[in-house]
Amino acid sequence: MATVTPEPCFPEPRFIVVIDTQHDFMDADGALSVAGADELAAPMREWLAGLDPEATAGVLFTFDTHLPEVYAGSPEAEAFPIHCVKHTHGWENVVPVSAVPAAIPVWRLEKGVFDMWEEDVVTLHDARMPDKSGGEGAGIERENFFAALAEEGVRDVTVIGVAADYCVKWAIDGLLARGFRVTVPAALTKGIVRPIETVAEEDFAGAMLEIA
Repeated sequence: MATVTPEPCFPEPRFIVVIDTQHDFMDADGALSVAGADELAAPMREWLAGLDPEATAGVLFTFDTHLPEVYAGSPEAEAFPIHCVKHTHGWENVVPVSAVPAAIPVWRLEKGVFDMWEEDVVTLHDARMPDKSGGEGAGIERENFFAALAEEGVRDVTVIGVAADYCVKWAIDGLLARGFRVTVPAALTKGIVRPIETVAEEDFAGAMLEIA
């Protein structure tokens, strides 16, 4: 009897979203420091460095990004002090792009509010390409980017970063709404009031969210 050799089974690629790992959130003396976040920087760098290029579709770093004259009149200013002012030390990332293996595409998304999905027009840019003459260069519109990921067969997204009960929570919510399955390693996020386990239980019961 002839035998049939099964085709090799390869895991679907996973996309990674790194939420707001900036000095103003991650440093103990940052302008809007998340308690304990300073302990995450080294484990995050190590985790990203260990990503398998064959199983990783890309990495996206989000940047909370503010200008003082705009922030002063925003609803956010009523609850939080000015933070992550563009091109200041507090705005910069504690996790360098170089931590990600060179074979994995890396993207950058700047947002003027906590929720990466709230603003109508947001563009992703290649995080390894320097700005040209102070400009951003060509980019990809956020919704088109994630729609293309889904069309390419990417179904799973891992989210790390801060804060679990603010920007991470809203990132998860938007990914789930767009049909992705989401995993959050509990050891790579911190909350301001609620840890990620509580966020998952209270806000995402029954959703395609796994806390690893």
